[in-house]
Amino acid sequence: VLLAFGKDDVQSEALSLACEKLGYECNLARSREAVLETFQSKSHEIIIIDTRNPKNIDGESICRALRSLKTTQYTVVVAVVRRSTSEKEDSSIEPLLSMGFNRVCLETSSVTQCMNELLQLYLSDVQPRLQLATAQAMYVALDKCSDVVHITDQNLNVQYMNRSSERFLGFNMKDVAGKSLLETNSVDNKELMVQQLQRGREWEGLISWRRKVGDSVVLSGRVVPVCIPGRSPTHYVFVHESQNTMLDKRMSGTLVKNSELPRGSNNRKGSADMKSVSSDGLRRQSIAKLHNLSIEAPITKVIALITSVQENANIEDVQTLDKVIDILRTTELYSPQLKDDKGKSGDPVTNDLIGALLSSGPSVTPIARRSSSDSGSVSKIGVSRNTFKTGSISHQMKELLDTSLLWDFDIFRLEELSMKRPLVYLGMNLMGHFDVCSSLGCDESVLHNWLVIIEMNYNAKNTYHTSTHAADVMQATAGFLERERLKQILDPLDEAVCLIAAAAHDVDHPGKSSAFLCNSNHELAVLYNDLCVLESHHSALAFKLTMSDDRVNIFKSLERDVYKAVRQNVIDMILATEMTKHFEHLAKFVNVFSIKKEDDSPDGGRSSPDIGLLTAPENIALIKRMLIKCADVSNPTRPVRMCVEWAVRIAEEYFNQ
Repeated sequence: VLLAFGKDDVQSEALSLACEKLGYECNLARSREAVLETFQSKSHEIIIIDTRNPKNIDGESICRALRSLKTTQYTVVVAVVRRSTSEKEDSSIEPLLSMGFNRVCLETSSVTQCMNELLQLYLSDVQPRLQLATAQAMYVALDKCSDVVHITDQNLNVQYMNRSSERFLGFNMKDVAGKSLLETNSVDNKELMVQQLQRGREWEGLISWRRKVGDSVVLSGRVVPVCIPGRSPTHYVFVHESQNTMLDKRMSGTLVKNSELPRGSNNRKGSADMKSVSSDGLRRQSIAKLHNLSIEAPITKVIALITSVQENANIEDVQTLDKVIDILRTTELYSPQLKDDKGKSGDPVTNDLIGALLSSGPSVTPIARRSSSDSGSVSKIGVSRNTFKTGSISHQMKELLDTSLLWDFDIFRLEELSMKRPLVYLGMNLMGHFDVCSSLGCDESVLHNWLVIIEMNYNAKNTYHTSTHAADVMQATAGFLERERLKQILDPLDEAVCLIAAAAHDVDHPGKSSAFLCNSNHELAVLYNDLCVLESHHSALAFKLTMSDDRVNIFKSLERDVYKAVRQNVIDMILATEMTKHFEHLAKFVNVFSIKKEDDSPDGGRSSPDIGLLTAPENIALIKRMLIKCADVSNPTRPVRMCVEWAVRIAEEYFNQ
């Protein structure tokens, strides 16, 4: 407390004693210059100025001088006036408040009254100002952070944006102050977001932000409602990671000299926790970046244009355009087909010959729908069960395999326990769960031998494309097959095909990419004409190994037509893992299964397709392609420790290349 009194009197002594009893530090200044000098050296929280007699000290000029200093923003300045001032009817404290005084106190010689006044000043004036000072520190921190931060009122009108927002979006505070944040920026299902925020709950998702240059960018983040307990939210805080945040985090976590890090897998595993704190944000940012990619298949544009034309067309045209869209959604757009001329019967032999000439090769034959108990397509042989002895499995292995269908299954622990032979153990476990032997009509010993020979042909020198990766993809595939939706669509033989394709999808991978093999004139690239080199090799070798001996031929008991369908489905799934065809498969999947709802639908947007569409043979093949693709690249969705280990392994393999 700083007392500005021209001379000692009863009032100054009472205030000094009150400060002493309350434990407040008190200084006394006699002149304007002394007041300014003392304040600048100690930055007092309360300044009490005597304004009763300007001859002793000019309190009004002292107040003006103090308020001219930037450092008095959070200081409480009090004027002491004569008691007679309150007795005058025309007296007003407005002039004093206009000068810069915060409070006006009547003179008193009572120490108790002075103590009460000081306590009121501290609790009602000083403390709120200290909180404002803390809030100012938070604003400084917000301006220094790299996240895009907006604060709005209860109506979502912008009240504040930090400097990172200004740099990233191009707008300054004057451009957006008081404007609705959702007028210029778009959110999917805005009503749901607003409803959740009004209930005081956090919302997390994607917002498309418009930038000053004219384009838009999708950012992932969250919105936090701010409210007094028991009341509705008064403000909302929007926090989104900018596209530079991910790079900054990665750089901050990797700026370590190589000489300080020993080589070896043990050190590599120690990096698992390095990104654990920010992993959720990084994954959300990955999703946002995918939304920003300007990737769209031409067929998607065509269907979108046709759909927009349908909105203003008559019923006949709409029906015709629906047929056009159905035709465009087929895969063989340029394959010639015989016209179905009902007026002419034609020669069936001629039609068959022409049909054979027009055929572009074997297509993916749908597997006949049948139940697990149907053995009509399996040769009549005895099927021996449980020949794979589990007694040789350790207790630790058994406990681990009991969790084989969980998404956080520890594949690296299985790799360790199995002495780098995880495919055999996990394969027998998962294929036993899905009763693959019954679906194929083979003995469990044959299935076991098949898994052994497939695993033997994975290159153990690779760091990523090993039998551990194959086992991991098969485990993810099994996890997907456990979903109720897929159980309604796929029959037991479909499930067997999916697990077989997953187990063999990278067999004999050389640890080099297809592009590398083509550029280096590798014998595999020459053999397969630079087309789907690795995937063609994987599928061809898988069947070559399977047919090499009856003791490993898991397809031996299948009838010819069923075997042909199974073979084509396995090949189709393995070829679908080629990443150069990724967006082609994705666009096809989205076009087929994203069905636009009717305009009078209560929730609008897009809906899930009905079961009839899902069970169409060509769509089942598409589902299985997407299933193995998702399983093949599922590493980032695993627990962080395993995700990091997979990332290190594939990075090492690429660098070796």
